[in-house]
Amino acid sequence: MTVFPLTGVIRPYAWGSRTAIAELQGRPAPSEGPEAELWLGAHPGDPSTVPGPEGPVALTTLIAEDPDGQLGAATAKTFGPRLPFLMKVLAAGAPLSLQAHPDAEYAREAFARQEADPAAPKNYTDAHHKPEMLVALTPFEALCGFRDPALAATVIAGFGLPRLDPVVDVLRAGDIGAAVRLLLTWPAEDRAALIDEVVTAALPGDESHQLAVRLAGHYPGDPGVLVALLLNLVRLEPGQAIWMPAGNLHAYLDGLGVELMAASDNVLRGGLTPKRVDVDELLRVLRFEVLDQPLLPAEQVAPGVDTWHVPVPDFVMYRIELDGTRPPVEVPADGPRIVLCAEGTVFAGQSDDGTPIELGPGTAAYVPAGAGAIKVAGTGRVFVASVPSDR
Repeated sequence: MTVFPLTGVIRPYAWGSRTAIAELQGRPAPSEGPEAELWLGAHPGDPSTVPGPEGPVALTTLIAEDPDGQLGAATAKTFGPRLPFLMKVLAAGAPLSLQAHPDAEYAREAFARQEADPAAPKNYTDAHHKPEMLVALTPFEALCGFRDPALAATVIAGFGLPRLDPVVDVLRAGDIGAAVRLLLTWPAEDRAALIDEVVTAALPGDESHQLAVRLAGHYPGDPGVLVALLLNLVRLEPGQAIWMPAGNLHAYLDGLGVELMAASDNVLRGGLTPKRVDVDELLRVLRFEVLDQPLLPAEQVAPGVDTWHVPVPDFVMYRIELDGTRPPVEVPADGPRIVLCAEGTVFAGQSDDGTPIELGPGTAAYVPAGAGAIKVAGTGRVFVASVPSDR
């Protein structure tokens, strides 16, 4: 067992940036096409690779051949022969879809029902939940969780459009779910006219109204433009984090960040997308509760080492700051690990022996559980994804 250089896969979704990931990795920018997400992990949709004697080896293959050695016996027993987390570098050059993810129990049940019925809508790609967190690398904008419905009612009423009165009324009554349903089931033939009227009526000095104008520019005629105004608009500074549990409606708007999630690709969309929207299924998984504090605070666990506490057993993330003056820092995790360099030049290697590998910005390493303790050194910033040791 050793530390492996890890090569991820870039997904070219249309909303991706043509500069952010390229510039992070020191490649020419703009790139030929949008680069939305750099996947680092063993998700079967796009597994990362490590060097092998005869060429690149998929991380899925490595784990399947030796689950206990790669994952550790406890992780393999809990999650089966699969890496339970997926790390991403996400670069939003345009707003993403309004979306939410199911909890673990619902994901299992819904996926089983779908697989048993060939005619069922294909909303789920797997049987797993997808809670996620994101740490900003640049200033980052996101919509995260429902805000006070009374505040949302004031924003919607501010357009002065009588046909939005039913939405305003249910929001004033505190019924967020009814407001979401009214907007997402708005008659298709009238949606373009409604959003045009919203854009025309938007007040120049109102932040929420101008957000609607901005979103309508990307997704004209999409009622998600109005649903977005029911959510918290969050602006992250580099290093700040947000946490998106199951059932939390959210959307990323702009910026570069490191995302860590349970290894699933289950996404239910509610708008701001040309992709399929299943309103009824989305409403089944949404939690219609106010999220007062979308930010997730960091906690220092050692000098230069921070973490964020999330209430799931699938993953934990550490941020390690290296100033070049301290001795090598031991990574506080002992399961399967992915080490991502976000800044500077760092070295990752086993504590007792083995040659460390050099990492630059936007490059990563994979560490099997069987490799034992590892240390990082150099000057820069790294993020480490693993599983909680006390799961």
